[in-house]
Amino acid sequence: MPMRYLDVTGVILAGGKSTRMGRDKATLDFDGMPLYRRTFELLKNLFPAVLLAGDRPELALPGLKVVPDRYPGSALGGLYTALSNAETPWVFVTACDMPLIDPKVIEALLVLRQGYDVVVPSTSGGLEPLFACYHRNCLEPMRQMLEQGQYRIFDFYQQLSTRYVLERELPEGGRKSLTNVNNPGDLHHLGGEADAKC
Repeated sequence: MPMRYLDVTGVILAGGKSTRMGRDKATLDFDGMPLYRRTFELLKNLFPAVLLAGDRPELALPGLKVVPDRYPGSALGGLYTALSNAETPWVFVTACDMPLIDPKVIEALLVLRQGYDVVVPSTSGGLEPLFACYHRNCLEPMRQMLEQGQYRIFDFYQQLSTRYVLERELPEGGRKSLTNVNNPGDLHHLGGEADAKC
């Protein structure tokens, strides 16, 4: 699959504590591969560079640069770190615990980005800020929030031009790509490690 989006960097967020899982979600095995590696293999076919945001030097791979959070402890801090380290004007970000990503869903979001600063799915389950596109215009509002101790990613959306992508606008089965694993039961249900321990 050729790279299609030369103005976008792929980002994997892996700075969370995995409290509900009871073990490191990024390295959980799913279909014979650690979750973060599975995501990297997908993103590297779409983007010229892929970053992993989090203080996780042990997860570095050839072609996967790990950048420690400038504001540790929140997904917003990880996103800010990645966006400020990216050499492209855009990033596409995904959490490290989403094993069923369909590249067609990523592409559906990316084609809508012109004229916007944020492109984010909005489904019946709510917004999906950890599976979304962000322009570098987001950096300043993100920085202001972080310095004020505010960490909900979508709180700055109203300050920028945001495109909310409804579920019906996603490819068929698109909601499946937004599935994440929060506990061993989720992983087992999706077909991951049957012996996941907590």
